[in-house]
Amino acid sequence: MCGIVAACAERNIVPILLDGLKRLEYRGYDSAGLACLRADGSLHHHAEVGKVADLVAGLDSELNAATGIAHTRWATHGSATRSNAHPHVSNGRVAVVHNGIIENFEVLREELLADGYSFSSETDTEVIVHLIDRALLAGRAPLEALRETCQRLEGAYAIAVVMRDHPGRVLGARLGSPLVVGVGVGEHFLASDAAALVPVTQQMMFLEDGDLVEISRDQIQVYHQGLTPVSRQVRISSLPADAIDKGPYRHFMEKEINEQPEAIATTLNAHLEGTRICASLDRDLLKRIRAVHIIGCGTSFHAGLVARYWIEALARVPVSVEVASEYRYRRPAIPDDTLLIAISQSGETADTLAALDRSTELGYLGTLGICNVPESALTRQCDHVLMTRAGLEVGVASTKAFTTQLTVLLLFTAALAEARGADKRLVNKTLEDLGHAPQQAREVLAMDERVQEIAEEIAEKPHALFLGRGIEYPIAMEGALKLKEVSYIHAEAYAAGELKHGPLALVDDTLPVIVTASSSSLLAKLVSNLQEVRARGGRLFVFADRGVTMAPHPRVEIIKVPAPYSTISPILQILPLQFLAYHVGILKGTDVDQPRNLAKSVTVE
Repeated sequence: MCGIVAACAERNIVPILLDGLKRLEYRGYDSAGLACLRADGSLHHHAEVGKVADLVAGLDSELNAATGIAHTRWATHGSATRSNAHPHVSNGRVAVVHNGIIENFEVLREELLADGYSFSSETDTEVIVHLIDRALLAGRAPLEALRETCQRLEGAYAIAVVMRDHPGRVLGARLGSPLVVGVGVGEHFLASDAAALVPVTQQMMFLEDGDLVEISRDQIQVYHQGLTPVSRQVRISSLPADAIDKGPYRHFMEKEINEQPEAIATTLNAHLEGTRICASLDRDLLKRIRAVHIIGCGTSFHAGLVARYWIEALARVPVSVEVASEYRYRRPAIPDDTLLIAISQSGETADTLAALDRSTELGYLGTLGICNVPESALTRQCDHVLMTRAGLEVGVASTKAFTTQLTVLLLFTAALAEARGADKRLVNKTLEDLGHAPQQAREVLAMDERVQEIAEEIAEKPHALFLGRGIEYPIAMEGALKLKEVSYIHAEAYAAGELKHGPLALVDDTLPVIVTASSSSLLAKLVSNLQEVRARGGRLFVFADRGVTMAPHPRVEIIKVPAPYSTISPILQILPLQFLAYHVGILKGTDVDQPRNLAKSVTVE
């Protein structure tokens, strides 16, 4: 969840570290710091609570170093204070930055206190730097000190280390948290995300769990468990150096909402080759599938819930969808020939990866990853992969990743249905609907000003209720999540048919009730549910496709979504709800790109 940048070069690396941290700000953080080795041999360390700009303001403008590490921290152990900010330093000799959570840190802390080490922070990370320092004092070589330390750690970590007495090198290690090596000429880098490094190199080496790495100006050496040298493939990153740029937009969230038509079109083009759907998937595998399990977290979980409706209706295959953080601790019963689908924007979501780890022992037919990052752990771990083509998503609240996930899931549904002998007309109609999605998305996004008017009324309220029926229910869930994330308004989503089973007690003339409505077979049922809300004084905001007709009423605001009802309706229905959350957040003065307490990539449990 935090950001790591490290460098060894022939030039001053301080600007590189600071620029890398700025490029990782989208991941969410509450403090920033760096440690570097000056030419005089001293280890310089500085950290600040707040933004990277605060760190820059607090640094000596003349600071010059050729080796260093830097970090943006999202508080886990210990609050957001300068003493808890990374890097952590031991006795002026060793500095460490760390992503992840060390589960046995309390035991290690007691051991180190008994050995005479003192602690200046509340963090789990500080045990790492003291363990390395102790190993060095015991005569261990730098890599051996790091390896010995990693063997003592329980949990997840990506680590970067500099040592005063061993200048000109940075050591790194990863287990359960991403770490990438940037390959340069006369300079090399480490980072938790390739986005931090693309201005200085497009050549990336992605480390595997259990890897240790040592970089210097002229060399990269990767070791696996037991300090056995290994080679890792160098890949050319497709991420452009200007990817983290708002362009003409005020916020990344606004930019990314508006990028969705192009992202959907790019995703469609990647998986449609003439009449072939998802050509990378083996047809024999698709024919064997008798059940599907889907796992994901947050927005990715909601995408899976939508897919359940599609897959069961079109391919006639039973589907189970679960939150990965719960699934990983269950003992699920797996029917024969069940495919496991794991969905993650970043491909580094800790709970989803941990659930995937169990898939082999559980006896799945295979695993399919749906992801937006080609070089991620999820894409390497799954048997089969379907990439979304959303491009870099900077805003913490996912928008274009969600709609491209839905696009891929509907394409997969069509491929599965076709392989299982479904009515060809239904498959063709699905593809025809998808072909209209980019243009229809543009038309829906053009209603932004109308949504902004609605936002002005909702921004005054402390709570909101979202309703939907059928496939629109998970869209209501995603709409509620977006509002919570970026406006801090308490919002909940319910299946509209569940109103009488509790939520109706909340309805009064102060509660906005936001509804997704389509001209489906469930419309009459939904209208009856809405009458129950209206009769109790509730204020209704109904986002309805152009086929929906409802009688006017002073307590009911109908917001027409300029699209017909079709298979792709969920992809279009979420767009105005994303804009609604965005505009409410702006009106409330929140940081819509980096909401409080949240991070873009959740790489710890």
